[in-house]
Amino acid sequence: MGKINGCIKCLFIFFNVVFAILGCVLFYLAVQITAFSHQVAALGGPSLAWSWVFALGVLILPVLGIVAACMEKELVLRIFAGFMVAGMIIMLIFGIVVVVSRNTMNDSFDTVSAELAKPIMEAKETRNMLMAFEQSLQCCGVVSSSDWGMNIPQSCECKMQDKRSLFSSRCKANVGLFGPDQIYATSCSSALFVIANFIFKIVMGICFTFAILALLALLMSVLMIHQIRKHDGGESSMAMQSY
Repeated sequence: MGKINGCIKCLFIFFNVVFAILGCVLFYLAVQITAFSHQVAALGGPSLAWSWVFALGVLILPVLGIVAACMEKELVLRIFAGFMVAGMIIMLIFGIVVVVSRNTMNDSFDTVSAELAKPIMEAKETRNMLMAFEQSLQCCGVVSSSDWGMNIPQSCECKMQDKRSLFSSRCKANVGLFGPDQIYATSCSSALFVIANFIFKIVMGICFTFAILALLALLMSVLMIHQIRKHDGGESSMAMQSY
């Protein structure tokens, strides 16, 4: 008979196997996005090196948990529990940082959009990039269609089939300006804001979910440590009595 309850041990190993598989998937995705890491950094975006750390953590820690449960050694379970405490704290910190960043983005959205509009419209390369965004995101202009002045490009043309898009874009008449008769009413900054807000919500959910799962793993580890101590204590008592 083992030192740990069989049901708890099997449940613990099962969940760690599931997270080990998830870690393999995340590691594969981290390898795939490495090709875009330099491009994102060049555009002023955050480095994607953290994705490797996160993927390796999700892969290695479940393996350690499986080894700890199979060996039924208190020291190994203590090490695993320590990593769970650290992981829970890190996930909570990341979650709070994401919440603060999201609120900051919401508060400064109008100001940042207005500051970005002028340099984008001045350079030909950024204008071409904006036109590509307009076609894919079904939007017009950085802050509004007035960013284009009197000449509205064809990328702002709003067709009947585009009226119900992901960003609830709607058509409006192009009055007194050169270009298509119907243009998108939604600005590209608003469309990007919807995407960024959605990504923030996903990251927040991931951080707090992993924090809760780390807490559950910690509680199960403490329970198994208690069972090992109880088992070892019982054996010591029996040995003393026989002596």
